[in-house]
Amino acid sequence: MILPCSRRHSRWLPRLCSLVCLLAGCCYVPLARAQGVPLEKPVQVIDEEITAFAFAPDGRIAYSVRHLMKTKLYDLQRDDIWLQDARGKRRRIIEGEKMAGGNAPFSYSVTALHWSPDGRMILAELFASFVSDERGNTTDAQMGILLDDNGKLVKVAGAKGFLFDAISAGWLGDSATIVCLSEAVKPHLLYGVRYLRYAANHSGPLFAGRTFVDADWSPRNSLAIAVERDRALTGPPRLQRLDLAQETDQELATLDSYAGGMTISPSGSKAAYFIDHEVLEIRDLASPDRTARLRVGFGVFRWTLDERRILLKRAPEKKSADLVWVSVPPLTAPPAGAPVKSIPVLEPTLTPIFADLTFRDFAFSPDGRYLAVIPPGKRNLLLYELSSVK
Repeated sequence: MILPCSRRHSRWLPRLCSLVCLLAGCCYVPLARAQGVPLEKPVQVIDEEITAFAFAPDGRIAYSVRHLMKTKLYDLQRDDIWLQDARGKRRRIIEGEKMAGGNAPFSYSVTALHWSPDGRMILAELFASFVSDERGNTTDAQMGILLDDNGKLVKVAGAKGFLFDAISAGWLGDSATIVCLSEAVKPHLLYGVRYLRYAANHSGPLFAGRTFVDADWSPRNSLAIAVERDRALTGPPRLQRLDLAQETDQELATLDSYAGGMTISPSGSKAAYFIDHEVLEIRDLASPDRTARLRVGFGVFRWTLDERRILLKRAPEKKSADLVWVSVPPLTAPPAGAPVKSIPVLEPTLTPIFADLTFRDFAFSPDGRYLAVIPPGKRNLLLYELSSVK
């Protein structure tokens, strides 16, 4: 077991434990049951303690590995970033210990990785903690770094060194523009939308003055599907299509409620999100009246490439749970004049994969051929042929 803070400097312990405990995951919580090994044999295993990963458009895999380090006063975490090419060759492209974040000691964990559509750049989202005073108090922030696929860090407009503010970041189709949310109403209630063009060293707001609960980005056509609320949180949530290149919008629907999980389908034709902690709503973006509601339980989900199914992990992000298949039913419009609440809630069959083993994270390869999963515990990455997953 690794202590979250060094005993060598016990006088710092009360204030500095949060610096690593939250980031490094070293506050031990026993699993509810022993985790077995899937019966199917993976086609690849990356035997590292992985904190995040992402497939490139050409099938390469970028992944971050937990890296702990010691200074005279602090035990810190700064994750390394690695790249696996198509032949399975791996190389470290970012060494966390050498990352500069200003004069103050800091820790970070990589929480997400995003490839640019052209497969040349990687956007890494970080959860970072900075020592803010001599007593060891810390401040937390959601940050980003931008690097090319050789590991060269790229400075972005408004960055502190190579670190810049980034919440739920993504790309536009030009592979030169990053979009992200920025906190507008604290604490993490409402957000504005911001863009950063790294090549032009330019950044600024999009849809200035408007506030959103959540958004997901579609690089294919440089749009976002977002849930808008007014600053006073008095009106209902409104589903909006945002053209990020032209800065125009279209209101798609007024929602009964919104609980999170906004995810656009691979083709950009549908969106799915939770309206409460039980019900997933799927909506046709070209014909917004056509919907389906499924009682599946709250969690994190991914669309298959053909959009016929969704793979759902019935737990919040970064928590472990089983994976279940959910079939996407036909989307239908309610009768003319019928209230939105009249849409029936279906009870689909949830088909578990890998028996009932639990996983921390998962993703499909862009070609739909592979499923990658991270089990709890050591958190190594297992890659399976999707056709073999039962």
